[in-house]
Amino acid sequence: MQSYKIPYSKTKQFSNLVIDYLANDEKLKPFISDFPTIDGFEKQITEKQNYPVNREVLVSVLKEQNKEFNLTELSNNNIDLLLSEDTFTITTGHQLCLFTGPVYFMYKIISTINLAEKVKTKYPKNNFVPIFWMATEDHDFEEIKSINLFGKKVIWESEQEGAVGKIKLNGIAKIIQELEGKLGNNEHANNLIELFKNAYLNHATLADATRYLVNELFGKYGIVILDGDDKKLKREFVPIMKNDILNNSYKSRIEGTSGRLSENYKAQAFFRDINFFKLSEGKRELITTEIPESEIENHPELFSPNVLMRPLYQESILPNIAYIGGGGEVAYWMQLRDVFTNENIPMPLLVLRNSAMLISDKQKQKFSSFGFKLEDLFLNEHQLQKNFVLNQANSSISLASEKSDLEKLFKNILAKTTDVGMQNSINSFYANQLKKLTQFEQKLIRMEKQKHENAILQISKINAQLFPQNSLQERFDNFIPFYLKEGKNFIEMLKDNLDPLDTNFVVLSY
Repeated sequence: MQSYKIPYSKTKQFSNLVIDYLANDEKLKPFISDFPTIDGFEKQITEKQNYPVNREVLVSVLKEQNKEFNLTELSNNNIDLLLSEDTFTITTGHQLCLFTGPVYFMYKIISTINLAEKVKTKYPKNNFVPIFWMATEDHDFEEIKSINLFGKKVIWESEQEGAVGKIKLNGIAKIIQELEGKLGNNEHANNLIELFKNAYLNHATLADATRYLVNELFGKYGIVILDGDDKKLKREFVPIMKNDILNNSYKSRIEGTSGRLSENYKAQAFFRDINFFKLSEGKRELITTEIPESEIENHPELFSPNVLMRPLYQESILPNIAYIGGGGEVAYWMQLRDVFTNENIPMPLLVLRNSAMLISDKQKQKFSSFGFKLEDLFLNEHQLQKNFVLNQANSSISLASEKSDLEKLFKNILAKTTDVGMQNSINSFYANQLKKLTQFEQKLIRMEKQKHENAILQISKINAQLFPQNSLQERFDNFIPFYLKEGKNFIEMLKDNLDPLDTNFVVLSY
């Protein structure tokens, strides 16, 4: 596997906030603890040492949650290490997507594992545990019930409601059977089917199936899997629960921070007076009536943090120094800067997960055969076709030079008069002539395209494969097609090539 790096800004696929964050733009400094650098972890370690969490409860819960699973020695050791004040966590989290969902699920976890190893190398006296936080309390089953595979959807239909972590795996055997027919009969396909059967047919809930899956795929690297839907853990969060539910303490602070952030960027998460849900009979409901303080104290498990409270929950129960997420996640963490400060909770370093594109050697060779470079991957389909046609034409059919000459001509004409009415007429005439010249250029390009119809179709095909439905591949495709080609080595190849502190988009040819 070869790795190529492209600056995020050149991909035209990421928000201004992401681009500015990677460039360490000072506009974002008020919304973070610091920009993520390897040297910045020293300060983060010190701050977290001064904010102790209940390590005994954390380790007890982790052992209880994982007792039925065959953890690797490294993962077990990592859980034990969390009892030590010299051990810290680096965390990512995700929804419980069917068969792991979009392939960036893999990138998030590998980014977390690699960062933990990198920080350990820099600070060998400390230990760093990669944590995968399962979003078991989410209720949006629609978002997680399907994957895109070979251009079509594989969908698990279920009428169940409530927290997705508690969803029973009824009907999923049929989906795995359908998958078996699609994957064929070879070693890598058989390994995948066995993995999915063990995960989804031998466990009772989606949470347990996902825990098994993540452990099997990433356990060798020491990943530790945590489900925040736990009474003991939520008891540690009761003070903040009460502040929000009883006193609405955070709305004004989140509102103020979000307002300042939105002066330059789009806010990600909507904030409410109360940022917790009440759980009852398998449902998650907004809190609209008064809640007795005693209920929060005695039954914290009945209250579920929304997307804005989850970061505070994580940082209250984990000795965490970094959170790895996508651009949207980084943005809503930023909305909480003032709340972290007010609660004297250290805000972790926010690290953008790796983004990558996987391109087969065959696709890369075909793409190059049309005269394109790898950085041209992010040109849209029309621009790729246009550039190819312009390069193939026997004589130049681009009228860029003529357009430039036309502009100079009309500038000279404009300079000959100061009459506003005359200038308006000249500008109008110029716009009309430029439009006609552009139309003529487009006609020349269309005629040239017809000469290269087969190549144009192949360019469109490659573009559609790498940008399915005009989306980044990582946000659309599942990992299955890549695993079918590379097998277990696929994850090892990702691990060898993804570095979350490298501020470049990664193109991997395999």
